[in-house]
Amino acid sequence: MGDNAMIYIWIALTVVFIIAEAASAQLTTVWFALGSLVAFVLAICGVNSIAVQIIVFLAVSAVSLIATRPLVKKMMSKRVVATNADRNIGEIGITISEINNLEGTGEVKVKGVIWTARSAADNVIPEGARVQVKSIEGVKLIVDNIE
Repeated sequence: MGDNAMIYIWIALTVVFIIAEAASAQLTTVWFALGSLVAFVLAICGVNSIAVQIIVFLAVSAVSLIATRPLVKKMMSKRVVATNADRNIGEIGITISEINNLEGTGEVKVKGVIWTARSAADNVIPEGARVQVKSIEGVKLIVDNIE
């Protein structure tokens, strides 16, 4: 392979890794893009040994992955933000209007606050029934009839 061939290969790999990174929703190839960029610089600077370029590519990719892994893991972790509404889970309430998931109707009063509600079991719960809050989805309580 000619001396200039590796320059083109490394720049092509760098571009491919950057495009793949831009196309993905998660960090997947950024480390390889950095490794191929460093190998490209080596090739430009006259390091003609393909083995050295590949070793540097692998080493830079691995070191950058290890160095940024905790940061990436922290950025990618899905954090649930607790709200005061979470305190209603497990509480007992009274339906103030019939809960009917098919019609999208239903309200429950829990701790003096009126919430839109849906049935966890997909059954119709009549007005005045005692219900227990099972979960919260957005601004709706998901409840089960306890009578």
